[in-house]
Amino acid sequence: MYIPKYYKITDVNEVRDFIQKNSFGTLVTTNQETPIATHLPLALNKRGDGYYVTGHLAYGNHQWRTFETCRKVLVMFQGPHAYISSSWYSEENVPTWNYQAVHLYGKASILEKEELIEELTLMLEKYEKHRENPVLWEKLSPELLEKELKGIVGFKIEVEEIQAAYKLSQNRNERDYMNIIEHLKSEEPPNSKQMAKLMEERLKNHM
Repeated sequence: MYIPKYYKITDVNEVRDFIQKNSFGTLVTTNQETPIATHLPLALNKRGDGYYVTGHLAYGNHQWRTFETCRKVLVMFQGPHAYISSSWYSEENVPTWNYQAVHLYGKASILEKEELIEELTLMLEKYEKHRENPVLWEKLSPELLEKELKGIVGFKIEVEEIQAAYKLSQNRNERDYMNIIEHLKSEEPPNSKQMAKLMEERLKNHM
């Protein structure tokens, strides 16, 4: 991923927090020369000094069969994004687009059954524990779980490289930066308002 120096993020803890909040990612592998992509919920975990991504695919999705021959896979995560009009700048310029994106590269392998159960248990806890009637692993019948396990394939990706870019108008002067925030707040798309909030948070954290 092309990342100008203004936008490069190197803090792994910041990347982990970003993925925690934007965990619906895209898994990309290749089948010979043809790229294959699946959109799915994923988790970034720490083990020792390293990191790995876990998730699962439908058994009928043959992308998991490419893991053996694909030396390196790509996982992409994206946060809010928004169009930035250059009419919001104090000097003439061209429009652009603000965004947050993280790319992880690594080697994928299939999870054993017990590993898959552990990861599914954690996933349900993350998305269900705050609900009034949470659907947790231990609350589901063994018969249903056994049936559903046969229909999925769990995987993990040992992360070898992390690339992260937050393009949040860091290269603009203070006057333009504040003007962009105010204009984004008045835009209709929800992503624009989310981008304004991100830019305000960045400003607060860097004061």
